[in-house]
Amino acid sequence: MNNTDFDVIQIGYGPVSKVSALMLDRLGWRVGVFERHGELYPLPRAVCIDHEVNRVLHAVGLGPIAKRVTEAPPIYRWFNADWKELLVLDWTQESVSGGPGTLFVHQPTLEQELCDEVRRRAGIALHFETECTGFEDRGDHVAVTVRDTVSGKVRTVTARYLLGIDGANSLVREKLGITRTDLGFQADWLVVDFLLRDGLTARDLGLVECGQWCNPLRPTTIVPGGTDRNGRVLRRWEFMRLPHETREEMVDAQKVKDLLGDWIKPEQGDLVRHALYSFRSLVADEWRRGRVLLAGDAAHLMPPFMGQGMCAGLRDVWNLSWKLDRVLKGEADESLLDTYAIERKPHVTEVIKQSMFLGSIICIPDPAAAAGRDAMFLSGEAPPPAPFPVLTDGFLARGADGALQPPAGDLAPHGTVRHQRRTGRFDSFVPAGFTLILDRTIPAADLPQVLRDRLAALGVRVVTIADRISATDAEFADSQGQFLPWMAERGVHALLVRPDFFVFGAAADKAGLQGLIDDLQGQMAGFEMVA
Repeated sequence: MNNTDFDVIQIGYGPVSKVSALMLDRLGWRVGVFERHGELYPLPRAVCIDHEVNRVLHAVGLGPIAKRVTEAPPIYRWFNADWKELLVLDWTQESVSGGPGTLFVHQPTLEQELCDEVRRRAGIALHFETECTGFEDRGDHVAVTVRDTVSGKVRTVTARYLLGIDGANSLVREKLGITRTDLGFQADWLVVDFLLRDGLTARDLGLVECGQWCNPLRPTTIVPGGTDRNGRVLRRWEFMRLPHETREEMVDAQKVKDLLGDWIKPEQGDLVRHALYSFRSLVADEWRRGRVLLAGDAAHLMPPFMGQGMCAGLRDVWNLSWKLDRVLKGEADESLLDTYAIERKPHVTEVIKQSMFLGSIICIPDPAAAAGRDAMFLSGEAPPPAPFPVLTDGFLARGADGALQPPAGDLAPHGTVRHQRRTGRFDSFVPAGFTLILDRTIPAADLPQVLRDRLAALGVRVVTIADRISATDAEFADSQGQFLPWMAERGVHALLVRPDFFVFGAAADKAGLQGLIDDLQGQMAGFEMVA
């Protein structure tokens, strides 16, 4: 059914939904967004994005917003009760995406900027004060019942697909009866946001810039919260509820004042809000049911200790958007959408487990257990943090035995390049899509014409990366040294990158490249992605 009101309807209007709508609009699809509240949620929740999400925002035309609302990160340090350093996560280090691993952000400012952009897009219809009360998958489209929360008027709107991006208490997930798997983490934390008086900094206050105080008497998080539109700096404290404390006690105004009193004085700024959150570790058992899909907190919840909650949701819609685009265009069968959960669910589950590991370090209210933890870390015997997860299944290159062929599933390198006498981000020259990156070991000019024709038919763009000294104007000079060392370390000379920047597969020579393209064509044909 192509005469629907929208191509995609989204329920919920948090940051993940905003970015999803902008992604789909950029691809040319009509998006209807329905939000039961009457305005944007005004208070901060997430405080950072990682390098991959920053890269995604740039790739979908939201780079100017990302530049305006993000700030360079400090080093993330974990301390015991005596302020001895237990763990260091250096988010300032150069990442595979080019730039620091993490950037801090003031979420309300980010969301307002995104909303302003949504309102400028004619292809996005935004409906506040309109709640979803039900929906029906009719095989070739979805009929969604919505109710105006002011007038009470009920109507039905239709779309080819429905995305439930409606948060932890997702109505869409509940209506589908989709269960969730609990990975076993739960802890209550009081989150307190405080806007500093103009000119004050964490250093002025004698605060650690970004850290966890693993004090069993009061596990505490102290992190930046970004800068609001008025240039004021937000600081966040998070205090774990101890076993002897009630939830009601934790949100009492005097309790909040007492907890903050150890760190900051009332005259040094303004208390923005305080709220008690129950940090959970939940993953939806299904992410797609026919023409209805889940994303963001509707699909997964995690502890905050890696700063990955919002990032994970944005990865969801980034993975989904290019696949939906192909299905909506008729270039792929709906079965392509099955790879969404196949790829995202294991990835986010592993991120949650890593967040839980970090949570297990700080969330220890027992002094004896905390002493054992301290001894393990201070002696150097603690296991190091695991590497960040990659894709382990899905639309990726495989060998004859069906096993993934590394570096398939890795996040591809990115950085600043020089091309045709201009210097800029690689994605400013090469739009997101299937891209074959070659070094000079496999000259593009030497590719057989039949292979070049196949690549063109598959929609694969071919580019050559060369060293920054000898690169010609037609090549891409590896100005930052992001591409060539990465490829050399893995012994490959051809890198086939998917539209979402994950590596489909790689090859060490022309014969391997031929096999890689055969694999891509075969998998595409399986999803009817080629004529």
